[in-house]
Amino acid sequence: MITVLVTGIFLLAFLGAPMFGVLAAFALLGFHLSDIQSAALIVDIYSQFSNNPVLYTVPIFTFAGFILAESRASVRVVNFSQAILGWLPGGLAIVSLVACAFFTTFTGASGVTIIALGGLLYPALMKGKYSDNFSLGLLTTSGSLGLLFFPSLPIIIYGVVAQTSITQLFAAGIIPGVFLMIVLAVYSSFVAKRSRTVETKTSLAEIGRTTWEAKWELFIPVMLMVGIFGGYVTLGEIASIMVAYTFLVEVFVHRDIRIRKFPAIVRESMVLVGAIFIIFSSALALTTYMIDAEIPMKILGIIQAHISSKFGFLVALNVFLLFAGSLMEIYGALVVVVPLIVPIAQEYGINPIHLGIIFLTNLEIGYSMPPVGLNLIISCIRFEKPVTSLYRACLPFILIMVLALLVITYVPWMSLALIERFGIR
Repeated sequence: MITVLVTGIFLLAFLGAPMFGVLAAFALLGFHLSDIQSAALIVDIYSQFSNNPVLYTVPIFTFAGFILAESRASVRVVNFSQAILGWLPGGLAIVSLVACAFFTTFTGASGVTIIALGGLLYPALMKGKYSDNFSLGLLTTSGSLGLLFFPSLPIIIYGVVAQTSITQLFAAGIIPGVFLMIVLAVYSSFVAKRSRTVETKTSLAEIGRTTWEAKWELFIPVMLMVGIFGGYVTLGEIASIMVAYTFLVEVFVHRDIRIRKFPAIVRESMVLVGAIFIIFSSALALTTYMIDAEIPMKILGIIQAHISSKFGFLVALNVFLLFAGSLMEIYGALVVVVPLIVPIAQEYGINPIHLGIIFLTNLEIGYSMPPVGLNLIISCIRFEKPVTSLYRACLPFILIMVLALLVITYVPWMSLALIERFGIR
């Protein structure tokens, strides 16, 4: 009977059942088959939402990101990046990396970035004589490139689930995130030189003009960095300040958005937030069962019986997380997998902050991994290309990002240097 039920749930998942439904079904099955009181489930879910003041920043940051995505901020940021970087070999590709990372950081959703910037950057890359394969691979994989930078929503969710300092996580993601972008930028320059692409000529006047046009958007990262790392405001306060700031800038300064459009922006952003919270609560139910059933300890026993070294554990962890990231929605993966992995990693002496960066980098790559990485599906729709062609287009970028992942994994200094140097708490 149990086998039939489990098979049925997997079949529903294969047929396209929503992630939250599959997670909730496994949780209910687990509580039904065990002696654990289901009342614990309700108490744990309620306490996670009521006792975590950080969670209320998720809808606020999301709303601010959607305001930016709805305005012409993307055009201003791209123009500024092109004026600064366009003269480099592969300059337009590097501009695409920077612009995509900027928007994914604030929206927390790679799909929004691909949809918002794809129509702007894809024709520009084609005009610059970049190949179709390279352009598709670049934009698909870059859609999730900003997830390591603050105020990325996955960083906040990881901090809540793993019960670690979110400020430290923000600091820990800076060097690895920049490293990933540099590695991809070097590859883009190599491709550009080989393909003899057309790069943009620039001048001091153009740099000055685009900087002036984008000055309000460029001030946002500065405001966040000074506010959070300077200790002047809490995470909730800076989130509220960011919403007020983006509202004033995009409505009254640039006048890109009319007031009557805000109900639609609120609706779209809160649909994403609602989906995140539904997945979060469903995954939390499954996590509660697994912790109460001591499944992490059982998994730890199995792992320790077969893997004795920290090096071997990290290899196995990366393989598992890449696989999970290609199949699971990122927020579900965070809530389900993190509570299982954190205690096991601590037994191998892995810092939970460093683990968070490893975890998020894996899921960032998993977005573009076959067979059903989310970025692949969204790019397939946005660019009207068969998914198999996207598999081929993304492969070189995935291989490069995996190599970068290995460096991030085995050089914990990259994640912990800023925390230790500035004593960030």
